[in-house]
Parts: sequence; C-alpha cells; structure tokens
Amino acid sequence: SPKWMQQRLLAIGLRPINALVDITNYVTFDRGRPLHVFDAKKVAGNLVVRRGREGDKVLALDGREYELTPEMCVIADDNGIESIAGVMGGEHSGCDENTTDVLIESALWAPLNVARTGRTLGIITDARYRFERGVDPEFMVPGVELATNLVLELCGGQPTKTDVVGYAGHTAKVVSFPLSEVKRLTGIEVDKAESLDILTRLGFGVNGNGDVVEVSVPSWRPDVDGKADLVEEVMRIHGVDNIAPQPLGAHDAVNGKILTTLQIRTGSARRALAVRGMMEAVTWSFIPARHAELFGGGQDSLKLSNPIAADMSDMRPSLLPGLIAAAQRNADRGLGDVALFEVSGTYESDAPVGQRRVASGVRRGTAKLEGSGRNWSGNSGNVGVFDAKADAIAALEACGAPVDRLQIETGAPAWYHPGRSGVIKLGPKVVLGTFGEFHPKTLEGLDVSGPLCGFEVYVDAIPEPKAKPTKTKPKLELSPFQAVKRDFAFVVDKAVEAGTLTRAALGADKKLITAVSVFDLFEGASLGEGKKSVAIEVTIQPVEKTLTDQDFEALVAKIVENVKKQTGGALRS
Repeated sequence: SPKWMQQRLLAIGLRPINALVDITNYVTFDRGRPLHVFDAKKVAGNLVVRRGREGDKVLALDGREYELTPEMCVIADDNGIESIAGVMGGEHSGCDENTTDVLIESALWAPLNVARTGRTLGIITDARYRFERGVDPEFMVPGVELATNLVLELCGGQPTKTDVVGYAGHTAKVVSFPLSEVKRLTGIEVDKAESLDILTRLGFGVNGNGDVVEVSVPSWRPDVDGKADLVEEVMRIHGVDNIAPQPLGAHDAVNGKILTTLQIRTGSARRALAVRGMMEAVTWSFIPARHAELFGGGQDSLKLSNPIAADMSDMRPSLLPGLIAAAQRNADRGLGDVALFEVSGTYESDAPVGQRRVASGVRRGTAKLEGSGRNWSGNSGNVGVFDAKADAIAALEACGAPVDRLQIETGAPAWYHPGRSGVIKLGPKVVLGTFGEFHPKTLEGLDVSGPLCGFEVYVDAIPEPKAKPTKTKPKLELSPFQAVKRDFAFVVDKAVEAGTLTRAALGADKKLITAVSVFDLFEGASLGEGKKSVAIEVTIQPVEKTLTDQDFEALVAKIVENVKKQTGGALRS
C-alpha cells in the first residue's frame, strides 16, 4: 500500500500488511464498514452463508484453529469453512503477495449472533466490534464500491459487476416527536424551526408541521431509539452551554429522611467496624462450590449458568469465605495479623427475599482491638471468640439494635467451633447474628491456617425502632437512694447456661433489679455428679423508698424461687 495509507494505519495502531488488507482496514476505520477479501483462486465453487455444523473447524487468520457450533454463522465453499461470519476470515482463502484475483465481501450480520460467536470463541476483532453494535445497512454497497475503487487505484485490474444477494432494503425507524419534549427534558425553550432544522441537517427526515412531527431515523444512527434521543441531538447542536444555572430551591421545612433505614444501618456498621481497627474489604459475590457447601450453600438454584471462572460458580451464602480467603492471602504475603470486614449481600435463595444485608468480619493472628504483634510490655494473644463477640455487638449497637435485651446462646452454624461460638438473639425467634472461632474442618476445607475468628450480623433482621413523638431526649431521672449489691451462688446442672440463670434472676423483679453479672464458676466432686456452681452479683436499685430487711428478704426469696423455676438450681449452702 502507498506510504500515506501506511502512515494513517500506523497512526491508529494498525500494522500495514499488504495493499488489499490495508484497504479493508482503512475503509473499516474511515467509514465504519467492515470488509473482507478472499483470494478468488483459492475458493472452490460458490461461497455460501450457512450455520456451522458439529465437527466444523477453521484455521483463522490469527493462526489458531477454532471449533464451530451450529449456533454460529459461517461462510463456506466446496472445501469447507472459509470465514467466521462477522468475526474473522480464514487462513486458507486469505490474500498474500501472490494473489491476482480478489473477491471483496461486504455483508450485514445479526449483531447478537456476531457477539455470541465472538464471546464463545474468545475472538475480539475490529469487525466484530462494529457488527455487534450495528453498522449502516445502506452503506453496504457503497462500501464495497469504495474498496473496489481503491483497489483499482492502488493495484490496477478489471472489476466485475457488484452482486447483491439477500438484501431487501432498509426500512427507516419512525419516531413520533412532540417538540415540547425539548423544553420538558432540558428546561430550555428551543424554537420549533431551529429544532427541525437541526434534525434535518443531521440527516433525519421530518414529516409534519404541527406540535408533533414524525421523524425518520437515518440508517447510520442505530443508537437513536426514542424521543429522548432526538432531544439529545437537538441539544447537542443547540449547545448545552445555553442552560442557565439555577440555584437550588429552599425548603419550607427541615428535610425528612433521605436514606432508607437499611442504607443508614449499612453506613453505621461500616463506621463502627472501621473505628475498631478493621479494614474494609470488597470480595467477590461468586465463590467456589466447595466453599459454598461449607457455609450452608451449594443449592442448584444458586449456581451460575455462565460463571466467569470455574472456581467462581456459586453465589455466596455468607461473606465469611471471601473474608477468610482474603485474610489468608495477606498472611501468605507476610501480613498475618489482619482484621477485615465487609457489609454487603448474601444469597440464601434465588428469590428476592433470599438476599440478605449482612455485616461480617474476621480477625487473624493477634489482630486484637487493643493492638497486635509483639511489644516490650507484653505480646498480644491470639484472637478468639470474645473478640468476635465484641465486634458483633459493636456492629449491632451501631445499627440501633437494643443491645441491653440481646441474648447469647449456643447453637451456632456448623462452620464455627461448637464450644467457642454463639448465636445472638432478640427474643426466642429473631436471630441477629453469629460469632465465634472457626471449626478446624472448615479451615481445612478452605485451605487456610492460623488463629481465626469471625462474625456475621444480619442488618436487615434488626427490628425498626418505635417512632417517637419528638426527638428531644427525655429528662434524666436518677434515684436518690443508694444501690445495693448482693451475691448469690446457685448449684445447677452443667448443661444450664449462665445466660439462662442471669435472665431468671433479672426477671424476679424488673423494677428493682437493674443488673446481674456472673463473677465465678466452680465445678467439683463436692457439688455432685454433673453439677456446677455459678456465682452472680445482683444490683438492686430502690426507686421509691429505702428498702428494709423484710423487703430484701422478700426480694431474695423471689430471686431464688425464679431461678429454681427456670433452671432447677438451688442456692448453694
């Protein structure tokens, strides 16, 4: 090809090959019309357009062999496949320095079929890029004539008559366009005559004189589909700089809540966990099938039909697999003490109600709240269940959960260590989260190691707070009487949880008893087989009067009776 053409191709990053190929590339970029040239002497019989067949293979111009499917469109001759329609030509019929007879192809291909073929075969070409986005159907014949003239000018030769097959002509798309749409969508008053003149100069056909006109879209504008597109064309020429700046209008009252409750809680959870020294991570929503099965997933309904990778085949049922894997990747690179969190969605089913909003986090190594690593004053210990519990409670508190009424129970999911984990509940049925150290089998299944603990808090499960008539805080009411603390030790079965005992003591008199805490645990042969002693401290706050000895004796009796009733425990003698 001549020097001027080579320079232009090099300027856009294309490598000149030979005159014929350079001409097709030049027309492709200059006019948006992909072309292909065949060496006519290498074509056996007539070229036909057909679907691929099972077992069809073609050696393409990139030197690679591709296996075709019946969904793909191809150009073939008597010898077999010569080109992948709209994507790439074949090596067998390609032009080289010995070519004397040339067949120029200018075709129209279905955009979806070209896109699907290119994606399936993994081929990205300039022709595919244009065909899958739509080309001008009316430039098919002028395009081949332009290429023919360039061949004659640069290479010489004698052309034959252009043969057009299968093209029925272009039917222009017609859009009903109310001229008032320009004012409605942009706020600018554009004169009717100017709007019609702009559309006409851009190649649109205008029919009608009223407030609503029929606009026919030119063949080279497949991107124009409706009224809003025509408004954009008018404004593009009229000038968006003609839009006068307007100040925001003032509101008569204080604005109401703009964000939803879930959005507010998501932001609050992020801030609370970041304050606790954790780094926010963004992990994939797709995880390997074996990881999904470890965390309660793996259902067929949550498997991707077209995964982007073999090890990203399932929608995640939990945020923990991704966070644990991220912590391990950091450890593999020498950062073993990491604390990561994420607030995002998990998927329990393919229904809308199966998507949850979850705040989750993991700590590894010695990444505690108070610091990690070694220090002259004492090294940090490994993270554990209580670190995960504190993180979970902090996230719940930030989201507005009533932390004073939360209950900690056993029965965490199987991926946690059974003796070092817990479930956070609000009442007997509402589960707000889980926390704990991870089961060794879970860590083995994820191929990770090291001290690890984590939590998950279900942000969307937290009940909405009751609406208050005013945002003003109520007055602080303090009792003028001194609080009294009494210690109790109860002998209960080993299976009885300490939380059950403290709730029983607290429920003896909710008006006077303000707090109950465990301060000692004892197990020994003196208590009997299968027994343990739990010592609690009960805080009693008089409100109306100073309590007498008789009042205290009655209250103690109620506490002992309530504990016995709910736990079967007896006061230790």
